[in-house]
Amino acid sequence: MSNYKQMNQKKYKLKRIYSQNIAKQVDESKFVINYQQELNPSQYEAVAATEGAYLIIAGAGTGKTRTLVYRVARLIESGYDPNSILLLTFTRKAANEMMRRASLLLDDRCSKIRGGTFHSFANITLRKYAKAIGLNSSFSILDQGDSADIINLIRSQNGFIDNKKRFPKKDTLNKIFSFSVNTGKRIEEIIEEDYPHFIPLLDKILDIQKVYVQYKRKNDLLDYDDLLVYLRDFLFSGSAAVNALLATIKFILVDEYQDTNHIQAKIVKGLAQFSGNVMVVGDDAQSIYSFRGASFRNIMDFPKLFDNVQVIKIEENYRSVQTILDFANHIYDGAIEKYTKVLYTRKKGGALPYIVATANANMQSKFIVEKILELREEGIILNDIAVLFRSSFFSFDLEIELAKANIPFQKFGGMKFIETAHIKDVLGFLRIASNPKDIISWYRVLLLHEGIGPKSAQRVLDELATARITIESTPRKGDKSFIHTKNLVDLFILLYKIHTIKMPPTEKVQMVYDYYYPLFKEKYDDFNKRKKDLEIFLNISENYRSLDSLLADMAIEPMIDSMIDIDATDKEDEYLTLSTIHSAKGLEWHSVFIIHVIDGYFPSARSAEKIETLEEERRLMYVASTRAKQNLFVTYPMNMYDREAGTTLSKPSRFISDISSDKAEGWLVEDDF
Repeated sequence: MSNYKQMNQKKYKLKRIYSQNIAKQVDESKFVINYQQELNPSQYEAVAATEGAYLIIAGAGTGKTRTLVYRVARLIESGYDPNSILLLTFTRKAANEMMRRASLLLDDRCSKIRGGTFHSFANITLRKYAKAIGLNSSFSILDQGDSADIINLIRSQNGFIDNKKRFPKKDTLNKIFSFSVNTGKRIEEIIEEDYPHFIPLLDKILDIQKVYVQYKRKNDLLDYDDLLVYLRDFLFSGSAAVNALLATIKFILVDEYQDTNHIQAKIVKGLAQFSGNVMVVGDDAQSIYSFRGASFRNIMDFPKLFDNVQVIKIEENYRSVQTILDFANHIYDGAIEKYTKVLYTRKKGGALPYIVATANANMQSKFIVEKILELREEGIILNDIAVLFRSSFFSFDLEIELAKANIPFQKFGGMKFIETAHIKDVLGFLRIASNPKDIISWYRVLLLHEGIGPKSAQRVLDELATARITIESTPRKGDKSFIHTKNLVDLFILLYKIHTIKMPPTEKVQMVYDYYYPLFKEKYDDFNKRKKDLEIFLNISENYRSLDSLLADMAIEPMIDSMIDIDATDKEDEYLTLSTIHSAKGLEWHSVFIIHVIDGYFPSARSAEKIETLEEERRLMYVASTRAKQNLFVTYPMNMYDREAGTTLSKPSRFISDISSDKAEGWLVEDDF
C-alpha cells in the first residue's frame, strides 16, 4: 500500500482562496516615507488604515489624490503584493497619474498595481474569464457611435418608422437605453419624464431595445454599459472562476465614489465580498452627475454596504482662503442629507466673497468684463480667472461683451453660442433678411422644411439666382412663380416682412421664433432642453437697435479663433475660462465668477420640483464656490426679460438669499456703463 502511494500519488499545491483578515504588524521606522510627517492627521488616518471597509469623505481641495497615492505606497511598503491592489478611477489618466506619483514617491513597484477605469477593468476581466461567463473572448466593443448606428439599422429595417408619425432618432434611443441601464430606471419612466412626446411610441421603443440586445448577443458585441452589466453578474455568479479572480485581489480602492452609478456600486460590493478590504474616497457635497446616471445614494448608503464601515473625514483645505470656505460651508449647511463637515484652512487673509446685483443680464456681462480687466491690471493673468454657470446658454450675452473687449477665452461644457444648430437656424433667417444673396443661409433654412431636400433646395436657389423669385416683393399664395416652392410661401412672406418693414431687431427675432418653432420641434428630439437657448437669444436681441449690428456681433467667433486673432506683437498665451460647473469640477482658479444665480435659473425651475434635484443644485453651488482660491464673485440680474410676460423682477437664488454680511459682501451695480 505504501508503495502504491509513492507511485501514484500526485502532489497538489493548496492555495487559499479567501480567509479572515489578519492585519500585518508593521514597523513604520523601516519605511522609506515618513507618513505622519508628510500628511495631516486625517490624511494619515486614511493612509494608515489597512484591513476593513472605509469611507473617506474628502472635502473640496483637501488633498484627496495625495491621500490615495500615499495609501498605495504605504500598502506596498507594508509588504503587500502590488498586484493584489486594485485602484478604480473614472479616467485612465487619473489612474496613470496616481500610479506615476506613487512610483516617484516610493519606487516602481507602485506601477504594478491594477489601476484603471471600471470599464477597462471589466474588459480585461470579461476576456480572461469569457468561457465561464458564456462570452466569446474576442467580443467587439461598441462605442457610442457604433451603438447608435446599430439602433438606426434596427429602427429603419424592421418597420418601426412610418411617414405619419415622428420617431425618435438613433442618438435619442441610444441615450434612453443607456440611461435606463445605468440608473436602473424603467424606460417607461424615462420617456414619461424627459420625452413625453414619445409616449405613444413606447411599445415600439421597447421592441427596438429587445432587438438591439438580441443583435449584440448574436454578433458577440458589447457596448460600454454591457461591460459593467456582465462584470456585475459575473462577480455574483458564485462560480469557481470568480472565486479565483477574487483570491488575487486583496485591496480595492475607488476614487470619486460619489460619481458611481448603481451598477458600479454593486461591482464594488462584489469585488470586496470576501476580503472586505475596500476604501472608497469621495465627497457627498460634490455629487453632481445624476444626468449621467450617477447616484447620490451610493455614497450616503455605503456604510450599509459593508459591515463595520469606518468613516474618516478630511477637512483641511489647501486651495481657498477661509472666507471662501465659510461661504461654501454655509451653502452646504442647508443640505437635507449630508456628512457633516467643516472645511478650514491655515491660509491667512482673503476678502469676503461678493454678491453682486445688476439691473439686467447685459449689465451683469459688462460688470464682469470690467472686473476681469481690473484683475488683469492687478497682475492676475486670464488663465487664473474663470466664469462659471449652471447652463451653457447663461454665458451667451457675456461671450458677446468679451469679444467686444477683445478678451480671449475658451468655453468648456455645452456648445458655444453660434455653434448650436438651433441658433444657427435662427441666424439663417435673419441673415437672409439682411442679405438675400447669402446662399449658405438660404440652403440651411430651405432644408428645414418638410419635402425640401437638396435637389429641391437647389432649384429654389437657381430661381433666386435668376431673380425669378425674390424677397423684394410681396409674395402671394397661388403665385405661379412659386410652382417649385409650394411649401415655402409662408417662408417668403416672413422674409419679406423682416427684410422690408422697419422694426426693432427683437421683434424680427420674435417673428422668426414664431415661424421656426414648429420646424424646431420636428427637427430636434430634445427640443425641450434647447428651447431655453432660443429664449436667451431673444433676450440678447433686446440689447440691439439694428439687425446688422446684432448679426455683426453674432459673426464674431470669440472662442479659439479669438486667441489666434490677438495682435501678433502681443505674445501673451493666456485666455479666460468660461465653463459649466459640471466641467469645472476638480479645477481651481485665483478668481471665480458665478453668474445668473437667480431662482428659476440656479436652481432651475424644473429642479425645484423635487427634493433630490433641488439638493443636487445646492451641491452644484458648493462645487462652484470651492473652485475659487482668492476671489469669489456671485452675480445675478435683478430684471430678466420673459418673452410672454415682458421684463420681470428676479429673485436671488435661495442658496444665497439668506446669507449674512459676515459671509459675503453685497454690491449693487449702478447703470453707469
